[in-house]
Order: sequence, then C-alpha cells, then structure tokens
Amino acid sequence: MRIGALAEAAGTTTRTLRYYEQEGLLTSARTPAGYRDYDLAAVRRVRNIRELLALGFTIADVREFLPWLDRDLPPTFAVGPGCAAAMRVADERLALIRERLDTLTRLHDSLAGRLDRPAFTPGAGVPAAARR
Repeated sequence: MRIGALAEAAGTTTRTLRYYEQEGLLTSARTPAGYRDYDLAAVRRVRNIRELLALGFTIADVREFLPWLDRDLPPTFAVGPGCAAAMRVADERLALIRERLDTLTRLHDSLAGRLDRPAFTPGAGVPAAARR
C-alpha cells in the first residue's frame, strides 16, 4: 500500500508517516519507481503509535513499545515477559502526568482563591459528554 493509502487508513498524514519512519517506528519497502510501499500490518502499527502518543507518551517512549506495536495493544499494561523497559517508561510517564496535574491544580486553586471561587473539584463544571 502506498503512503497516501496508509495515511488515510490510519487517520493521519503522509508527513506524519515519514516522521515515524525517520524516528525508526515504521518501515517501508520501495517500489521500482522509489515509492514507499507498506504492508497491511502498518495500519495497526500506526494506530498503536498514535494511541500511545495520545496517552501522553513521547516518540522516544514509544520506541520502548516496538515489540508490541504490530498487535492489538492490551486495554491495560501489565508486567509480562520482556516488557520491563516498557513498564518502566509507562510508570515514569504516569508520574510525570501526575506531577503536571498537581502543579495545574495548585495554580488553579491559587488563581481561584484570588477570584474568590471554590477550589478545584475534578469533573465539576465540565459537561458529562466532555468527561468521557
């Protein structure tokens, strides 16, 4: 499959796919004319990369998940054979996100206090549809 077809099937752009290749997350064969040619499994790989990035992982983090990118990602990450490095990265990313949340909560509460408004309550003031 050519790069445009992969981009459409995976819901991304050709520029993004070239970037993933440059970063070593995706590979392609070349046609005699020099066009990139991907197999069907590349769709799953790209979707998995995008899912991990959407969860807050960086491109460098995603490299730790290379052995698992060609199969369905599990709904939860559990420690198993050969995944210690990926679990370490996931734990580090979660700690960083938690730290950012704490910082944002402190900033929110400080500003809300100056505006004489209540402290932050997760989900408060957010429409139910936006919380999903």
